[in-house]
Amino acid sequence: MPQLNPTPWFMILVFSWLVFLFIAPTKVMSHTFNNEPNPHTTESTSTNPWSWPWH
Repeated sequence: MPQLNPTPWFMILVFSWLVFLFIAPTKVMSHTFNNEPNPHTTESTSTNPWSWPWH
């Protein structure tokens, strides 16, 4: 039965893992987004108590 011969399938496995480990991440990480998010300022907003009458 030829499908039990591991020689060609092992090399296919090794080359596919090499592609997934080295080539695919560099292509994914080099992708640039159209709209980069802007970092928000760390200033805290001042909260003032309401002066409304509650009764």
